[in-house]
This record gives sequence, C-alpha cells and structure tokens, in this order.
Amino acid sequence: VALSCTTAINVGVLSLALSLGMAMAFDSDMEARILNEVNQHYGNDAPGRIQQWFKVMRAAAAMQETDKLRAVNSFFNALPNVEDSAHWGAQDYWATPLELIGSNGGDCEDFALAKYFALRELGVPDERLRITYVKAFLRGSRQVQSHMVLSYYAAPDAEPLVLDNLSDAIKPASQRSDLAPTYSFNAAGLWSAKEREAGRRLRDADTLPAWRDLRLKMLRLARSARQP
Repeated sequence: VALSCTTAINVGVLSLALSLGMAMAFDSDMEARILNEVNQHYGNDAPGRIQQWFKVMRAAAAMQETDKLRAVNSFFNALPNVEDSAHWGAQDYWATPLELIGSNGGDCEDFALAKYFALRELGVPDERLRITYVKAFLRGSRQVQSHMVLSYYAAPDAEPLVLDNLSDAIKPASQRSDLAPTYSFNAAGLWSAKEREAGRRLRDADTLPAWRDLRLKMLRLARSARQP
C-alpha cells in the first residue's frame, strides 16, 4: 500500500530533527517525543530505525571524513530500494531523510539526498559533495536507466568517490564504468559533467523544481516545529 505524501511530510518536529541536521543535539525529552511521533506516523518498527540513525550519527561525528562516508553509506544502504509509485503513490517524489528512514524505503534520489544531508550535518564541506545524475548501464543487458548517486571529492581536482545505494562498496568513479555522469548539483549550484571538470557552474540548483521543493518543504516543516 502506497503511503500518502501529504501525511508523510506533516511531521513538524521530526523533520526539524532529521531533515535539517539535528540528530546529534537532543535531550532525552526531545528524543522521546520524536520517537513517539515516529511511532504514530510510521508504525512500531520505525522508532528502532530512528534510534539506530541517532547512534550512527553520534558515533560518526568523531570519525575521519572517509570513515564518515562509509558509516553513512552503510546505514542508508541497509534500507529497501523501492519505486516512488509503489511507495508514495507518486510518479516522482523526493523524500526527506526522515521520510526515507521512517517509511523504511525510497528510491535512488532519496538515498543520494539523505547521504548528502547526513554528511553535511557531520561537517563535510558542501564543495566536496555532489548529488549526481548518471546513466546506469545494466550489466548483462543493453538497457540504460536514469540513476542518482552521491559523489565525494576529497579535493577540487580529485577523482570522486561514488556512494551508490545499489552497491555497498564506495569506489572511485574510474572503477564504475557502468555509470556515466550527466550533471551534478549541491546547495551551491548545478554543473554538467563536462562543466564540472572545467569548474564552471551552469546555474543555481534551485532551478531544479524537485530540489527547490524539497528544500522549501524542509524549511517549512522546521518553522512549524519551532512553534510552541
């Protein structure tokens, strides 16, 4: 049964906690409130997933950057990969990290976005992260499908590491011959694959409607959560 998009996002304090990067800064009363609301909206199994999320983020805070990549990638890749139409009853829905964890599943966009926001919360600079659209060449066939991954650049001219929900291994892009990047973005802007190599930004990322709508949704829910 598909979840309702409207019901899923009207969670106030939960989205403040998990969508805007506050998973490491709760007192016990706030955490109990969050877990109670998660249970009401997503069922009895959801609080355990949220508690594990808190545990991973708190432990990762003291890690080296590459270890943070592995911790975040491992946590999210343990969640099921499901199509938007089956999970949300929508053709294309970009979920917040809360919605991905709470509902126990999402598609490639949701995984890439959640990893991006988690690593930003853990202090990884924005310029090192790119949410990347790729063409994925399916092994053993001639099929090509659109896919999204998160790319990590240790330095501006470094070869990126690829965080992919379909693979637990974090590999350099040169070892992912099955992926062909088309364009990438983060909060600072949007690049085509060729323009990224040249260091030239195409335009603001907010020109992508789904990205703009996701950020606005998160801000709106954060403001709602702050109200008494």
